[in-house]
Amino acid sequence: MSEFWKRLLMCIQQAWPMGLKTSIWLIKLTLPVSFAVLLLDYFGLLVMMAKYTSPIFQLIGLPGVAALVLLTSIFTNIYSVVAVLTTLALPTRDGTILAVMCLISHGFLIETAILKKTNSSAIRMLLLRLISSFIIGALLNQILPGTPSDGTYLYQNQHTDIVQAIMAWLPQIGATLLKIIILVNALLIVQRLLEEFGILKYMTRPLTPFMRLMGLPKESSFLWMIGNTIGLAYGSAVMLQKVEEGQLKPKECDLLNHHLAISHSQLEDPLLFVSLGYSMPVLIIPRVLFAIVVVWLRRIENSLRSKL
Repeated sequence: MSEFWKRLLMCIQQAWPMGLKTSIWLIKLTLPVSFAVLLLDYFGLLVMMAKYTSPIFQLIGLPGVAALVLLTSIFTNIYSVVAVLTTLALPTRDGTILAVMCLISHGFLIETAILKKTNSSAIRMLLLRLISSFIIGALLNQILPGTPSDGTYLYQNQHTDIVQAIMAWLPQIGATLLKIIILVNALLIVQRLLEEFGILKYMTRPLTPFMRLMGLPKESSFLWMIGNTIGLAYGSAVMLQKVEEGQLKPKECDLLNHHLAISHSQLEDPLLFVSLGYSMPVLIIPRVLFAIVVVWLRRIENSLRSKL
């Protein structure tokens, strides 16, 4: 038992510095983004933006300001999206649909580079993620209970001066930053523990039959596990190493990428949205199911091309 506690303490000591460093980096990104949204809201620019984007997002039952959330997701990360959603205070139904869309379309710059290095077309991955997010958003608008948005941005600023607006924003952003610190460090510690005790390797074995169901080669089980637990950004080093070692053929890597482009980081990112009161199953299940469909469509496409 003493050996176990030594290894546990070692994992915490190894994960804590990186967790603290990552938390600081994310806070430096999240804080100015959230404050910028606050200013856009206070000076009425969000309402102006919503006026022009409403017709597009109204088609999937979202207010026009949803464009700001999705763009934030595309160019930054989920932490910044949570900060923006916290500031906007959108209805839960709208926020849930947007959260699923952002879980698909986020971090385009870094994650697209990773997908490209693992044998997929960058343009194809960008279009796949963006189009898929809107398709799933439209489907959720039809399935989720409640009344769809009428396409207008109903949030009204209740503050008469900028000081009052900032004072109301501080507790909200403070709670968000605290969650970032706790979640990042907790997840990195868990990740280190899984590696230290060799649990990840054994967790992939029962997944082999599911790989066939999802249209993926059994050799991709470990990378699938990495992508869905740690995510593309955190798991990129492991993924690139496995690909360089030739453990997956180019077409097999491409199939895995089609899945991970839609469904990845099923632990960390959804938990951040759960902290806003969104449903965990809704955040996860639609992406997994749609990713399976996408992979099988890709397999059919490859089969037809090989016959030409």
